[in-house]
Amino acid sequence: MSLRIWDISQRLRAGLPVWPGDTEFAHNATWNMGDGSPVNVSALTLSTHSGTHADAPLHYSADGADIAQVDLDAYLGECLVVDARRAGATIQPDDLPETGNAQRVLFRTYETFPHDQWDEKFTAISPATIRLLSDRGVKLVGIDTPSLDPQDSKTMDAHNAVLAADMRILEGLVLDDVAPGQYELIALPMPIAGADASPVRAILRELAR
Repeated sequence: MSLRIWDISQRLRAGLPVWPGDTEFAHNATWNMGDGSPVNVSALTLSTHSGTHADAPLHYSADGADIAQVDLDAYLGECLVVDARRAGATIQPDDLPETGNAQRVLFRTYETFPHDQWDEKFTAISPATIRLLSDRGVKLVGIDTPSLDPQDSKTMDAHNAVLAADMRILEGLVLDDVAPGQYELIALPMPIAGADASPVRAILRELAR
């Protein structure tokens, strides 16, 4: 019997909302079978933070590892999905349920993910919550918003708490159809040498019982 899979990735496409001032997504044909080419080939223009993505330490630390250097173990394995839709502007320690032995925790904050518009007032995560998760043995934190920190943050406190704990980050997840609970996470970044992040195809898979 096959295990159920939930695709929790944004679809990369023209018009994809991006961080204000960042690179717009574009997909253009290089060779086209309709023009006599034996194959279709196309080119992508995008930010390393387009859609659902994994931040590398290099994103928030000048001497941090790039995305091609990070250990993949954090992005693959059992995880806990937490419903944080009732949190305020930031997810605080009091918003955390018991996480048990979970080493990967994903937060849902949206009732419906905003696929077609940029949300400036998205929910962030407090650094105290990051530190608590680290104390519980969590090595990856994910969220359905564009960032762990508020859009107007200049100090990147949550990212710096992640850096201090040597945790990994997933942002821009789509968790609308996922109930709180335990799953297997598979969300591998591409090995882009020198890059501060990578888009990922993130899925959750039902745990074998």
